[in-house]
Formats: sequence, structure tokens, C-alpha cells
Amino acid sequence: MSSNRPLRVVLLLSTLSLLSACAFGDSKPTPAPTVSAPASAPIDLQRFMGTWYVIGRVPNPVERGHVASVNRYSLRGDQKVSITYSFRDGFSEPLQQITVRASVDEKSGNHNWRTWFYKVVPTHTRVLEVAPDYSWAMLGYPGREMAWIFARTPDMDKELYKELATRLRDDYGVNTDKLKRVPQHREQVDRLGYEVPNVR
Repeated sequence: MSSNRPLRVVLLLSTLSLLSACAFGDSKPTPAPTVSAPASAPIDLQRFMGTWYVIGRVPNPVERGHVASVNRYSLRGDQKVSITYSFRDGFSEPLQQITVRASVDEKSGNHNWRTWFYKVVPTHTRVLEVAPDYSWAMLGYPGREMAWIFARTPDMDKELYKELATRLRDDYGVNTDKLKRVPQHREQVDRLGYEVPNVR
């Protein structure tokens, strides 16, 4: 990880209090399932663990310009989770990682998470909704300034992505005008609607 990464994270947290997220692409379209999981359904932590690709996000100072973004979740104990965020600044750039720990509020149905960056800076995030088969998830930040769309694979059907973005806007009040897709494949760079990498 670059030497200025911790400084960038701390500066962001002091102003935005953010939970980092992950990535996606659309090079292998598959039929779009319907979005039917109720937001109030409790999150099964065991099923939520594993790899999530960041398919879309509202760009923020920590993640802006990252490509091939991935979050990996693993249980550390009762309601405790370890999260490793992996990314590249460009597809020819080295892999970098940020690791955080999280505590999940069981009383919220496992929707509300408190995370710690560098073990000292607490932040909050919420799992808004998860697919019935845990193939996608939507996360948000209190205040609706930021949001993420996750998937279990780096590719998501365009119609499903559009449907999830619409739900973020209509059901959760997110300003999706700022929502960008995250390049998961080199050929997605410079496509309309995708984030611009830090390094070309």
C-alpha cells in the first residue's frame, strides 16, 4: 500500500466517517433476477461472509479511482467481522489492501455495522438489502451521501444494476446521479457511467 494511504483514510474519516466498499463489471451479462428481498429481513451473517465485488458506488476520497475493487468478509467471533478491501489504482498497478474490523448490531437484524479503521477510528454503515440468494447487496451510509452495490461475481447484468440503482434512489433516498460503476475489467475503462481510474 502506498505510504500516503493511511493519511488519506484518516483525513476522509475525519470529515465523512465512511465505510469502504467493493466492485463489479458487466462483460458477461446474465438474466436479471427480480429485486424482491425486503429491507427489513434480518441479515444472515454466515451467508453474508465471503467475497463481494464492488459493482457500483458513489465516489468518495478513499475509493475514488480504484479499479478491481473487492471486499472480503470473515467472522472473527460473535458479531465480529474482519473486512479486507483490495483494489488497484489502475489495471497495471500493484494490488493494495486496507483491513478493518467491524462489530454488527444483532438487534438491528444485523443491518447496522460499526467499523474501526486502524483500530481507533469508528464509523457506521448499514446493509440496506441483500438478494434472497445473497448474490447482490446494497450498502449505505447514514445521511445518504454514499452507497454501494455489491455482487458475488465481477459481472452484473445491466438491467439488474439499473433496477438496484433505482431502488437506492426511490427506497433509500440516495442521490444516484453520482453513482458510478467500478471497472472490474480493463476493457471497461473509459466506458460511459464508469469511474475513471487513478492511473490509466
